[in-house]
Formats: sequence, C-alpha cells, structure tokens
Amino acid sequence: MAKLYFRYGAMNSGKSTALLQAAYNYEERGQRVLLAKPAIDTKGASEIESRLGVTRQVDFLIAPDDDARVIFATHRGRMQHASDDELLPEGPIDVACLLIDEAQFLTPSQVDDLFRIAVVDGIPVIAYGIRNDFLTHAFPGSARLLAIAHSLEELKTICRCGRKAVFNGRVVGGRFVFDGDQVAIDEGATGSASPELTTYESLCGTCYLEESGGRLG
Repeated sequence: MAKLYFRYGAMNSGKSTALLQAAYNYEERGQRVLLAKPAIDTKGASEIESRLGVTRQVDFLIAPDDDARVIFATHRGRMQHASDDELLPEGPIDVACLLIDEAQFLTPSQVDDLFRIAVVDGIPVIAYGIRNDFLTHAFPGSARLLAIAHSLEELKTICRCGRKAVFNGRVVGGRFVFDGDQVAIDEGATGSASPELTTYESLCGTCYLEESGGRLG
C-alpha cells in the first residue's frame, strides 16, 4: 500500500530543497513525478523555490476550493497519455509519486484527498510544510497531516543561538510582531495594507519567549 508522508520543519529547514532532491532522485531512475503546491503560496508564483537558488515549475496549483484528488487524476491521465504517445516499449508510464510543497496551506479536506490518492489510488504522496504559524498555532493543513499521515519526519534547523529551532518568528520592518493574519507571504499579512516586508526567522523555544515577552499564542 502506498503511503502519505509528512515531512515538516521550521522555516529554513530545507523543505523545498528536500522536495526538489526527491523529485530528482525519482527521475534519475527513469520514474515520473508530479509537483504541486497550494495556490495561496504566491511566492514564486507557480514555481517551487529552494533557498539554495534551485527552482522548478509545479505541474499544478491547488486553490482553496479545489478537490486535490480530481486535479491529480487529471494530470496523472495526461502524463499516462503523453507516455503512450511516445510509444515507449514498456507502455504508458504512471506517476511514481506526488510531491506537495507548502502543505500547511492545504485545507483539511484536501489533506484527506492526499490520503485517498495514496491509499485508494496507490500513489505515494510526500507533503512538505511547517507545523505552526508565528503564534505557535497549528496550520489546519498541518494539523490534519499530523493526524492521518502514515509517516512523519522532522527536518531540523537551528536557531540563531545554536539550539534546535521549533518556532517561526514573524519579522515586519525589522521587528518581531505577534499579531496579524495567520498567512503572510513575504510582503505583509494577508488583508493588510502594510507595505513593509514580512520575513520569518526560525527560533528555539527560549529565543521565541524572549522576543514575545513570554507569550505563546
């Protein structure tokens, strides 16, 4: 039985790099993969961007109201049809794996779609994302992945102090902030008119509490 995998970590833990490496590993062995990400992640538009400078176009975006399984089935069919047109001696090539970037932005029902792709359709799904927002609250997509994924793997990174980073601090205009919308993609919180650049810093528990004045959530 194929499985749903959730590989998670704080910001800058190399999630997108790991995804692109996984895609390369499959394709180096003659297998084909599909790459996707939530449409809400406007950073890089329809690309997956690694902080190492590597980018790759996704095969499809998943909007908040989309049925992820239906979209996957459409692109899976196109891939099979394309390989059939190539008259490959082994016949149509199926998708070996579905790779999802920024999976925290999926809805819980879309995560359920990923589970069905793995269990019912027999295609492994590897989802990459972060668990918690800048207020230490779980993203709905991540909470669902933690609940139903067959396999959980933490991708580790370090805080500025050298300890293991587990939280994501939001920085606006050079200052840590602890209010605002849950989603902000490098340019001010969603729904905010603030022109100040929004960035994130991975923090350990100690440094997070120091910056927040002891506040969690």
